[in-house]
Amino acid sequence: MDASGNPCKPADVGMTRVFELFGKRWTGLIVSVLLQRAVHFAELRRAIPGISERMLSDRLTELAAAGLVVREVEEGPPLRVAYRLTDAGAAMEPALEELGRWAEKHLGGENNCPKRDHGPA
Repeated sequence: MDASGNPCKPADVGMTRVFELFGKRWTGLIVSVLLQRAVHFAELRRAIPGISERMLSDRLTELAAAGLVVREVEEGPPLRVAYRLTDAGAAMEPALEELGRWAEKHLGGENNCPKRDHGPA
């Protein structure tokens, strides 16, 4: 309990905003691919198995609206669209790397369930 008698303090506004965006499926993976370099749409889709074109397009639109991704049209022929991170998007790299290290330590291998300590049975 906090000093006012509330059982929990409210979630931090910054964390709420981060997880509104990064809590959506695929968003973190898209950013992690774009951290490497600018990528064309088709290449980005191939780099993230299981994501549909529609979902990728939706997530890229959300990331662009948040100021984390820029869409760049390369005049053709053929006409191609590439995506790259803005400086704000690239600034996510240390946080994403730390989350990756945390996952390796606490979530186990690729196909393993998280280890939970529930105490004595």
